Amino acid sequence: MTLPGSTHSRTIGYLLWIFGFTGSHRFYFGRPVTGTIWFFTLGLAGIGWLIDLFLIPSMQRKAGVRYRSGTIDYNLAWILLTFLGLFGVHRMYMGKWFTAIVYLLTLGLFGLGYLYDYWTLNNQITELNSGSFEPLV
Repeated sequence: MTLPGSTHSRTIGYLLWIFGFTGSHRFYFGRPVTGTIWFFTLGLAGIGWLIDLFLIPSMQRKAGVRYRSGTIDYNLAWILLTFLGLFGVHRMYMGKWFTAIVYLLTLGLFGLGYLYDYWTLNNQITELNSGSFEPLV
């Protein structure tokens, strides 16, 4: 469920929570530091992962306030990053064709660009949606 005016879907958050021991739902809701901690500790040994089951609605509300909606859909971009990010498909979707081709030829800059995008995708989309960012790279 996506709240009116919200940029992030609770449904997508719960789907990513299934893989929550990797921190993917936390990255999605704009919490890269704790997402990284969840990744390296397997969701704080599963305890934090279970607690997040109840925290997702509040994470969704905060993400909806923090990020700007617009022509680039956060949900689609995150799905593309999660499943096809090494091939740069999410960057193609955002109109960043040069880096999309680089990702395609180097498997996401040998995985480092893919990780970078997990940390910064929400901000990249917000900048594109606000018109303050040129999508050439």
